[in-house]
Amino acid sequence: PGHHQRAMNQALAIAIAYLLGSIPFSFLAGRAKGIDLRTVGSGNLGAANAFRALGRSTGIAVLLADVGKGVLAVVIARAITDDPWPAIAAGAAMAGHVFPVWLRFKGGKGVAVGGGAVIALMPLASVILLGLWLVVAVVSRYTSLASVTSAVVATPLVWLMGYPTADVVFAAIAAVAVVVLHRGNLRRLASGTERRITLS
Repeated sequence: PGHHQRAMNQALAIAIAYLLGSIPFSFLAGRAKGIDLRTVGSGNLGAANAFRALGRSTGIAVLLADVGKGVLAVVIARAITDDPWPAIAAGAAMAGHVFPVWLRFKGGKGVAVGGGAVIALMPLASVILLGLWLVVAVVSRYTSLASVTSAVVATPLVWLMGYPTADVVFAAIAAVAVVVLHRGNLRRLASGTERRITLS
């Protein structure tokens, strides 16, 4: 029964993580204000678009909720199962956010939920990556550039810091996902048409 229970817990950890990840907080916040985020701004269901379309306080609330999804997915997985499942749950939470079952699998870009997962999986690495994100965002005023930079640095960083293989693999897959999902932003950055954030 021990093995069967373990397999059940592993499956449960992944299912919970995916479903948590797929809760579309930005969409719900927009709907509460009578705005369908899929039709305004970038059309993206992430914190950055919520920030622009719904205002700063709502944007921050959505960001924290999305980060929270990633943290919770890993914490729950860690509570009911062991390595490498928390790292796999982190990936499932990101997948849920990017491909939410409720919204025809069209969601956000997974940066906030991935960040939350990194906070729970690798707290020290997350502090460094968040610091890097903030520096790039403040200096360049491009959240997309900050996200892509942090994603690309994450894998070598967690590998050098000696985290378990599963965590390094999660960082690598998450990095590829973030870069691929930001390809439109990268094209706009290259052509100088990407929107900057206003910090005032």
